[in-house]
Amino acid sequence: MGTIEDRGELSSEARHLAKKARTQLQAAREAINSRDTPMSLLSGSVMDRTWANIHRAEVSILRLSGEAELAWWGREVLARAQQHLGDEDPLRNELESQLRSDGHHVNNHFRDLAVRALRAANDAQDLERARARSFRNILLTSVLVTSVIAGLIVLWAYYDPTAIAQKLCFRPQANLVCPISGTPRGGDVLIVEFFGLCGAALAGAVSLRHMQGTATPYMVPICLLLLRLPIGALAAVFGLLVVQGGFVPGLTDLDSSAQILAWALVFGVAQETVTRLVDQQGKRVLSNVRGPSRGFEDDDEPNER
Repeated sequence: MGTIEDRGELSSEARHLAKKARTQLQAAREAINSRDTPMSLLSGSVMDRTWANIHRAEVSILRLSGEAELAWWGREVLARAQQHLGDEDPLRNELESQLRSDGHHVNNHFRDLAVRALRAANDAQDLERARARSFRNILLTSVLVTSVIAGLIVLWAYYDPTAIAQKLCFRPQANLVCPISGTPRGGDVLIVEFFGLCGAALAGAVSLRHMQGTATPYMVPICLLLLRLPIGALAAVFGLLVVQGGFVPGLTDLDSSAQILAWALVFGVAQETVTRLVDQQGKRVLSNVRGPSRGFEDDDEPNER
């Protein structure tokens, strides 16, 4: 900003733009330095304000830049457009054509085109980040809801063991076999959920080999792993209820507590068939969040994405 303002006398419109850019940059600094609250972390309001003001300031600076400063804007705007605008986007295609014919340098003849392309790319980038944050919030809500349901089932079992805990017991012969002992109790449901959770944790650890790091600040991969835990606990309880109900041919009675807990572990691992679909959606969301701008080789054609 100082270089632009030092060029000499600015028009009233240029002074207004310079003041506006300074205000936007100051707003971005204040947003970064503000103290985050739990709600702002979930909503992403601080991150949104920061990037929105930075992007607006970029557009203002591009509009203010003189011929000397415009030279390096071409590659930056083109990289941003190629990353965040679709292949068929008319702004991107027109910008590529203009820059290709002028050595990737922006000039006053198509400054407005560069400004519009930069604004569109910035808006698309903000939308990509907002979608990733929204997906993260959905995951966290799902983790919370399923955890509460799993906890309520345990509390219900302690309050009335015959309602749920007894459904996890089997009678292969004369004696009743439960996960812990021969008498249904609330602890039966708790230990079944624990083994299901352990199975889910094991499956999650194995699935790490397919996960990649992400440049987004929303920890989507970690949320995907956390979601497995309560789902694994519920899968263990519901899976044993399915066995008790005779829905699995050839598997109606389990002979020992060890078998019951082993099947709880198996059902905890089996939740991977459900969460794998969520993982695929998470990968799609993250793949749409582009990284920082790439550079371009000093040749006649821009690099392909």
